[in-house]
Amino acid sequence: MRAIAALMVALAPAAATPAEPGTVDWPAGVLRCTGTGAPNLRAAQGNVAVARVGAERAARLDALRNCLEGLKGVRVSSGETVGGAVAGDAAVRARVEGVVRGFRVVGKPRYFSDGGVEMDVEVPLDGVAEALLPPAAAAKEPLGAPAPAAATGLLVDARGTGLEPALAPRLLDEKGLEVYGAGAVAPEARRRLGVAAWAADPEAARRELAARLGERPLVVRALGARGSDVLLSDADAAAVRAARELLGAARVVIVTEGGGAR
Repeated sequence: MRAIAALMVALAPAAATPAEPGTVDWPAGVLRCTGTGAPNLRAAQGNVAVARVGAERAARLDALRNCLEGLKGVRVSSGETVGGAVAGDAAVRARVEGVVRGFRVVGKPRYFSDGGVEMDVEVPLDGVAEALLPPAAAAKEPLGAPAPAAATGLLVDARGTGLEPALAPRLLDEKGLEVYGAGAVAPEARRRLGVAAWAADPEAARRELAARLGERPLVVRALGARGSDVLLSDADAAAVRAARELLGAARVVIVTEGGGAR
C-alpha cells in the first residue's frame, strides 16, 4: 500500500518541467528513466542470488517512480502538463500509471559487486497521450478543396518560433482557429502514432520519419507559436485543412530546434 501511495503522489502537479529524473526525447517519442535497486541481504538470509532478485524488483519500482515523476512537467498542450491533467482525476491517473507500468527495459541491467542493480527504461509518449486525451472520434469533414494528390504527409517547419513540444500540439490559423489537433486524427491512427511526431530539422524528418511523411510531404512554415500551438498563415492553413486524409492518418511532423529533446 505504501508503494502505491508513493506512486500516486508522484503524479501530483509540478510547477516546472524537470530535467530529471526522466529525460524526454521528443524525436524518439519516449521518456527515458533509470531505476536503481539495493540488495537486502538480511531479508534474503545472506543468499546473494535471492537478494539480487529483490534488488531487480526494487530497481523496477524505482524506475516506475522516476518515470511518473519525470512525466509531471511534460506538456500535454499549451498551458497544461501531465501533472496538472491528472490532478484530482483518479481514473486518468490510473490510465497514465498503467502505461508507465508497461515501460520497456532498454539494454541490459547493470549489476554491481554489492548485489545492487541499475536499469534504463523507456515509456512511449504516444501511449501517455492516449491515456490523457478524450476518446478519439471520427474527424469532421474539413473545409477547402481536396488536398493535392501528390502530398503524402505534412511537414511543419516551426524553427525559430520558440515552440514548446507537447503530446497534443495544435495548428492554428491567423485568427486563432484550430486547423489541426487531436480531434482531427482517426482513432486507430492516434493510438498508433499519436498526434504528431517531432524532428530536429527538415532533413532529419525526411530521413528518420520517411514512413510517416512519405516521399512528397506538404511543407509549411510557421508564422509563430503560442506555447505548444503553431501559428500558420491563412494560406497555409487552407492547404492544411484540405489535407483531410493526411490529418486523419496523423501523417504530421513538426520541426523545432533540437527536435524539442530535453
